[in-house]
Amino acid sequence: MAQRFSMPGLLVGSIFFALSLTPSLLPRTEIVQGVLSGCCFAVGYGFGNLGHWLWGFLGLKVPPGRVTRALGMLVALVGLALVVLALSYANTWQNSVRQVMQLPPVDRSQPLVIAAVAIPIASALMVMGWLLVLLVRLVWSWLAPHLPRRAALVLATLLVAIVVGALVNNLFWRSALRAADNFYERLDALVSTDDAAPQEAWKTGSAQSLIDWETIGKDSRIYIQSGPGAADITRVTGRPAIEPLRTYVGLRSAPSVEERAQLALDELLRVGAFERSVLVLIMPVGTGWVDRAGIDTLEYLHAGDVASVAVQYSYLTSALSLLVEPSYGAETAQALFDLVYGYWTALPRDQRPRLYLHGLSLGAMASQNSTTVYDVLGDPFDGALWVGPPFSSSIWGRVTESRQPGTPYWLPRFGNSSAIRFMNQSGGIGWDAVPWGPMRIVFLQYASDPIVFFSFDADWQRPEWFDEPRGPDVSPALNWYPMVTFLQLALDTALSQTAPVGYGHVYSPRDYIDAWYEVTQPPGWTRAQRDALKAAIDPDAYSALPQ
Repeated sequence: MAQRFSMPGLLVGSIFFALSLTPSLLPRTEIVQGVLSGCCFAVGYGFGNLGHWLWGFLGLKVPPGRVTRALGMLVALVGLALVVLALSYANTWQNSVRQVMQLPPVDRSQPLVIAAVAIPIASALMVMGWLLVLLVRLVWSWLAPHLPRRAALVLATLLVAIVVGALVNNLFWRSALRAADNFYERLDALVSTDDAAPQEAWKTGSAQSLIDWETIGKDSRIYIQSGPGAADITRVTGRPAIEPLRTYVGLRSAPSVEERAQLALDELLRVGAFERSVLVLIMPVGTGWVDRAGIDTLEYLHAGDVASVAVQYSYLTSALSLLVEPSYGAETAQALFDLVYGYWTALPRDQRPRLYLHGLSLGAMASQNSTTVYDVLGDPFDGALWVGPPFSSSIWGRVTESRQPGTPYWLPRFGNSSAIRFMNQSGGIGWDAVPWGPMRIVFLQYASDPIVFFSFDADWQRPEWFDEPRGPDVSPALNWYPMVTFLQLALDTALSQTAPVGYGHVYSPRDYIDAWYEVTQPPGWTRAQRDALKAAIDPDAYSALPQ
């Protein structure tokens, strides 16, 4: 065994495996945990093996053979003990996350499933690592007769890294992205046989609409057709209501960003959107999906006196769009804002709607990039609600870093709170005596949302949101461990939509109600009436969709 495996590698791998079972932001199933733990073991083994090899390469002393074998057996026993001990605590750690999210405890057999899944995952990754090492040694042997030994090794490592990286990027990664783009484009165009165009003249895709129903996709149609009508709003709120206006422009609705933005403005003018009290520019998530909870709640609060418009900028999910075309959403947001804002500012101030920006996830980041405060100082728009802003959002990042001393990273206070406020499940507690300025911006975020709090620095630096006090939806057993926490957060980010409603990246209607109330200040709503509206809306009806 000592000849086949690196003992330091096994020890570090066992440590990484044990730490991977500790809590992170989101609950994990036994299958997901097994994949994560297998990857962590392989990564830890690689670090330990690298250190072991480097020790010998530098010519440092090692104990005699008999002592080395004894140490190897001891390391193997310690590693096995660590793995078994950590597995015995796995359920306790997972339940600490599930408890704060009001989920039932995990099954008692989960540790066995974790081990069964982790072993083949770790083995496959270790074999891949062994093949890479074998390839480096092969190239090294070719170069050694022509170069000094250490120089040949460095060059061999660089050559293998460049070639393998190029192959992975050009053959695998780019092909996968093209396949994903083609898949999501076909999915976007998927139309069921009974999905007929709307008959109402004010709806996008109707016979009177400037936008062809066939050019907007499945998720877009949900936004157009699923909202509450006037009768629904009256039934829920008990107030007289009118029909909300919703406009959507798909990627296939016009060939260029500028033409899609112009088409959006033309459609808004056609339906009379500028005659409503509230006008909202929405940036959807990567696939073009608009969170129903985000727009339905606004329409309830304003008795349907709302017009909204969304323009699609990608077919890919938010995660892929963030990697492939991070500025593409911003380009669409800027084009839409410039046209609508230009028309809006030309209207008499007492005869135009209040103008707001809105976005969730990647849409929140694109919406933040739609304009700068310097461009609107003379005639500012009324506000924005940005929900679950990605960790790379520029405005969110600057404001969070400039927060008032003593306020938590996950719920900061900025300046005098007259322009920008942060909210979570606790609503707007403590703000009743704080006046708003002319522009009201709210960031709605949960402390358990990995899209918001992921960090590439988490592999070597403890994130600030680990400091006390912790968010109400974060496990008290959460701790930071170099590299392992980074891998946990990366997996949480990929699976952010698996959280229950009201946690992670799945935002609850009740929290949208509080946030929209702060941003738009609809008249005639007492706190008791808002609570009644929250109780009347079923959060389970707003399950998360892929982003």
